[in-house]
Amino acid sequence: MNAKIIKDPVHGYIEMEDYALRLLDSPVLQRLRYVRQLGFSFLVYPGANHTRFEHSLGTMFLADVACRRFQLPEDEHRLVVSAALLHDIGHGPYSHASEPLMEQYLHRTHDEIRPVIDTTTAGVLAEAGVDPETLSQVVEGKHPLSGIIHGDFDVDRMDYLLRDAYYTGAPYGTVDAQRLIRHLIRYPDGTVLDENGVNAAESLLIARTLMRPTVYYHHVSRIGESMFQLAALEHCAGMGEEEIQQFLRFDDAGCMHSLRTSENPVSRGIALRLYERRLYKRAVYAGSDQINPATWQEGITLEKSRDLAAQIAEKAGIRAEEVLVDIPPIPREMSLGVRVQSRNAVTSFEELSPRIRTLNMTRREQWRLGIYTVPEHRDAVGDAACEILHIKKPTRQDTLF
Repeated sequence: MNAKIIKDPVHGYIEMEDYALRLLDSPVLQRLRYVRQLGFSFLVYPGANHTRFEHSLGTMFLADVACRRFQLPEDEHRLVVSAALLHDIGHGPYSHASEPLMEQYLHRTHDEIRPVIDTTTAGVLAEAGVDPETLSQVVEGKHPLSGIIHGDFDVDRMDYLLRDAYYTGAPYGTVDAQRLIRHLIRYPDGTVLDENGVNAAESLLIARTLMRPTVYYHHVSRIGESMFQLAALEHCAGMGEEEIQQFLRFDDAGCMHSLRTSENPVSRGIALRLYERRLYKRAVYAGSDQINPATWQEGITLEKSRDLAAQIAEKAGIRAEEVLVDIPPIPREMSLGVRVQSRNAVTSFEELSPRIRTLNMTRREQWRLGIYTVPEHRDAVGDAACEILHIKKPTRQDTLF
């Protein structure tokens, strides 16, 4: 067996078997070297320039640890490791920032990797005895082994929490990934957690909760994403599906170059603002106690956000492109399907960990609806947005800026 060692700042030395190394060298994976893991979070955290390529390596490493823990046969082991390595090749530029564009124009998400697997990658998989169709099912969560990559305690999440905390410097993403994996027991009807792993599992759930407002939903990151999405929408207006597909297959640099040289003046202007970090500001930043949560339970589409932005802009007497509406889905309850095995019985995780109720309450309290605009129009846009969206004005709006 040929193997190569790669040094990773998060997990240390990662051993690559020959088939995994050849997958790593495929064009679809090499492209991920140039796609930022955290989209526009580098506008907040200068160190957040790590890429989907690094994350794919880390996810593969933890998947290998899990496969060895579960003592999977060689064919299943290769399938899961390959799926972990390729699970993010469907991402567009700036990762999750382009996901709504992909859903609107291409009617798919980044987990649907079938259209992205090229002949080179398919050939390497075939030589390794891995069926590309089966691998796609694992990535999409439609296979009995999917839980290793997409589950309650999956290796994808373990790696990105550790990696994102490392590169942002946020002290909240600490997860003892290998301890957690060591205490997972795989049965034919699902995965069970040994009671000695409860603390490690709780640390993962706490890390997810604390990283949401400080990293994943930081308002500056959301503003950057919203500006990018508007620039991309304007740029893609009137394009055919093939041109849009090509645009969404760019890496970050290629995408930004297209926007900065776009024929559309709105796209060019917003892309330049992003490049120079002249960002829009918060006109409204409302919690769930200021709105009717049922109205925005599922969040809104890009199309709906632009419709609302146009209404707010008209009432404020400014141009539609000077208003951005950001309404993410209200977080769903975390309800873990993992059971816990003690000496005497198997019970639900929630029974042994009442912290989940507190974490669910915290996640709801963290949710924010954002209305952003250019600095000189904040007051007018804030008043218009509160009227149109029926938002209760906060008592101390000035504390947001």
